[in-house]
Amino acid sequence: MVRARLASGLARAARAATQAPRQALFSEGRAALATSAARNSGAAATAVRASAGTNGGYSRWFPAAAFLPAAAYMALDQTVEAAELERTFIAIKPDGVQRGLISEIVGRFERKGYKLVAIKLIVPTKEFAAQHYDDLSSRPFFDGLCDFLSSGPVVAMVWEGQGVIKYGRKLIGATSPQASEPGTIRGDLCVQVSRNIIHGSDGPETAVNEIGLWFKPEELVSYTKNDEKWLYE
Repeated sequence: MVRARLASGLARAARAATQAPRQALFSEGRAALATSAARNSGAAATAVRASAGTNGGYSRWFPAAAFLPAAAYMALDQTVEAAELERTFIAIKPDGVQRGLISEIVGRFERKGYKLVAIKLIVPTKEFAAQHYDDLSSRPFFDGLCDFLSSGPVVAMVWEGQGVIKYGRKLIGATSPQASEPGTIRGDLCVQVSRNIIHGSDGPETAVNEIGLWFKPEELVSYTKNDEKWLYE
């Protein structure tokens, strides 16, 4: 009887040892995949150790991803993809508007594949221009900047896409048209730095501040374009 009880106890212990790592494996696998996806390094490389208490015991390694359904991959991929989208503020200054360059400039951002999510025509006051150029308030040319930005209509826009802040600046070109490469907006379409036709946010924090200054939240439109499936995987 003692032997029977001992055998029964050993059998239960063996089953528990087999099931416990399996449950832990699912939990560890989900955590590992989430971490890997967040780092965009690929879940397939993540592995967790599964041990089973058989004769003498043994260890095997399995990809954590093998224990997760395909839907989990898709959800995580979409989260990472969505996190890469960003928005930037772009303004066509009074000289660009007066020279009839609105469609040319909008077209360049559209042809790149970026999405227009807000646009309006506005004549800023000098006080509003001073808010826009607040970071340059200590510069000797500050007053002239404010005078010029408030001298006529400005096309204010918000564009969305992967890398739109950094690459939007590349599309625009250097601050001075003379230093801008051919193919950029300033390199192709203007001559003097005081008439450089366009403004673009220079970083994520600036983009958030400028979008908040020029647009109310309800003026920003979220939508899906039909060509997005041909732009993003």
